[in-house]
Amino acid sequence: MLDEAERQPFVGWDFTWLRGRLDSHPLPWNYTEAVVVRAKESVDLLDLGTGGGEWLSSLAYRPPLTVATEAWLPNVAVARNRLVGLGVHVVQVEPARDNTGKPITGQPRTLPFVDSAFHLAVSRHEAFEVSEVARILAPGGWFITQQADAGNDDDYWRLMGLEPRQVAPADRWASWLPAQLRAAGLHVVAYDSAPLVQVIHDVGALAWNLKAIAWMVPDFSIERYRGKLREVQQTIDRDGPIEVRQARFWIQATKPG
Repeated sequence: MLDEAERQPFVGWDFTWLRGRLDSHPLPWNYTEAVVVRAKESVDLLDLGTGGGEWLSSLAYRPPLTVATEAWLPNVAVARNRLVGLGVHVVQVEPARDNTGKPITGQPRTLPFVDSAFHLAVSRHEAFEVSEVARILAPGGWFITQQADAGNDDDYWRLMGLEPRQVAPADRWASWLPAQLRAAGLHVVAYDSAPLVQVIHDVGALAWNLKAIAWMVPDFSIERYRGKLREVQQTIDRDGPIEVRQARFWIQATKPG
């Protein structure tokens, strides 16, 4: 299974290879459903950081004008191949600064859109410039984002025999993003945090997932962690699938009209 995971490529932001092998329980909210509800009321949609366009292409509804941005060059080509035939415009942009609660350094990255260009902007696990989101939103427009919260990878660290970093309440998105959005002139409608429970059925799925999202575990490679991965499979063989908990946060905000 580990050799299979080593050979299996990761393209775009496509995790379909994990279906039935690494599953997730539903969150208290449904991000995709919330986006579709707003999309049906909007004349346009901007998806910030579309990856390979996998999530955007799967939406049950997209407005007549739908635009996707992507900063990582290999994914731009993947996204265009997937989305252009669906009438979606794909725009390469510079990566946004890491949007954290600590002082944000470096020059802000502007989006190549005029003021008030969109009535709905969304970001699924992608960094974004709060000031730019506020600028490109039209009065009455909506911004919806879902993010991996602080401590998201702790259980994966433990599986690999590492001690997780200490997470302070001030590190969590809920402690700073609502204030950032309000400072940018947006009205925060609702937000929430919750654990995302994942079920790992075999070590091949675990290894491939960690290989695909390389920053989850420091210096991860299948070869480096092969011993720990074997131990995980022994636990699965003995006790059945393993549950891990990640951390998720989401927020909805609107620009006053």
